[in-house]
Amino acid sequence: MCGRYATTRSAGDLSGLFDSVDETGGGLVADHNVAPTDPVPLVRVSPQGHRALSLGRWGLVLPWSRSPAGAARMINARAETVATSRAYARAFARRRCLVPADGWYEWVRQPGATKQPFYLTPRDGSVLAFAGIWSVWDGPAGALLTCSVLTTAALGDLAEVHDRMPLLLPPGRWAGWLGGDGGAAELLVPPPLDWLAGLEVRPVGPAVGDVRNDGPELIARVPLARDAEPENMTLF
Repeated sequence: MCGRYATTRSAGDLSGLFDSVDETGGGLVADHNVAPTDPVPLVRVSPQGHRALSLGRWGLVLPWSRSPAGAARMINARAETVATSRAYARAFARRRCLVPADGWYEWVRQPGATKQPFYLTPRDGSVLAFAGIWSVWDGPAGALLTCSVLTTAALGDLAEVHDRMPLLLPPGRWAGWLGGDGGAAELLVPPPLDWLAGLEVRPVGPAVGDVRNDGPELIARVPLARDAEPENMTLF
């Protein structure tokens, strides 16, 4: 399983956008090619009751895990089962978070077994918030904050690229996701189609496929091969 997204805003910018206290300790860096188990920003409600911008690791490590070795398999939680899954239900009920992103990547297979990556991002440059859940694992080196991104069935034009997408939360739903008491049916509603229409599906170059590559050139538009065909091969 693989997955990539981009999050490049500074801690100061994210703190302002999400009305949160920066608790990243200066450790947040721009990343145009986030991969499983990388450090990522997340917004959660702190034990003191305020919104906190924290730095966690992408890939949930369950509290009862013996080690964090399986975190790369826990980067997703399906919206259809998150409320009832043994692995995710407790975090969904008590520890929801927002995972800020600039956009995410999907791949489409072309003739000859090559794959065309796409970058899905707001046309107006606004920030995205993936619905997430978090947990803390107490390991030999201390407490490790980790998170997973929820996914749901793709809608609208996004379904032409992949049959899944991250559960995206418009700004009006941020507060409810973080601290609302609504049930799963209310919290897990996908965004409306007119809001999703504000996303661009941008063809980008193959360099993003290598986790060692980073930089703004990864999200630059490239010419699209006309005969690209969808393939369900990516995280979201």
